[in-house]
Amino acid sequence: MNIAIIGFGKMGKTLEKFALEKGHHIAAIVDPFIGPDVSGAKASLSGAPLAQDIAGAAALDKADVALEFTRPDTALANIKALAKRKIPVVTGTTGWLDKLDEAQAAVHQAGSSLVWASNYSLGVKLLSLIASYAAELFNKFPEYDLGGYEIHHNQKADSPSGTAKTLAALLLEKFTRKKSVVWDTLNRKALPTELHFPSLRIGSVPGTHGVIFDSEDDSVEILHKARNRDSLARGALRAAEWLTEKKRKGVFTIEDILSDIIQ
Repeated sequence: MNIAIIGFGKMGKTLEKFALEKGHHIAAIVDPFIGPDVSGAKASLSGAPLAQDIAGAAALDKADVALEFTRPDTALANIKALAKRKIPVVTGTTGWLDKLDEAQAAVHQAGSSLVWASNYSLGVKLLSLIASYAAELFNKFPEYDLGGYEIHHNQKADSPSGTAKTLAALLLEKFTRKKSVVWDTLNRKALPTELHFPSLRIGSVPGTHGVIFDSEDDSVEILHKARNRDSLARGALRAAEWLTEKKRKGVFTIEDILSDIIQ
């Protein structure tokens, strides 16, 4: 594949490393701090908004797919600019999904394609499947309560994490005694209908997500701990390959890709 990397921070550099190892070609790197048509080795300061660079980057004409890992305040504009150029997008930016409908409309109107996910780690997605099934089972036993938590590095731009939001939504769907999520600190007694799912930001933790089913007699915990960003990069590349192998059109999630694999 000819890949465009949109956003060349830590994740962008990891994506470049694994893409090259898999034999893919980097057609363009677009970042506010490097020119839109150059690689990191030939970086020059541009300072332009990413969407503006995307609109004008000639190297993007050669891209089969774009991997977009930027910030919540730029993701929507980036996706729209890529859709306008009919470049398929795999985005892993979190904290912007309240604008997903707008992104979907732009992609459909352009006849392009988009894969979005709050987390591309295979382990995290399998955690979600396991936790969802466990919640359905434990929901039948009123002696068990349910809670969760997430931990990330102190430079993460959003809290709670996108993965935590997705996971909590799955839990509420299956554990029907819980009706709402409380993300913040509780300075009172928790209501039986509340799912408490706090966040911790510390050090350089890549990402930890836990789900706990607790009773007076025992406790069952389902835990995923990322060791690095590598699994995210591998998952995003897998999504890009899946999106381009059959030139798929439309809007998809990582669940669509997993369904293909599992089936």
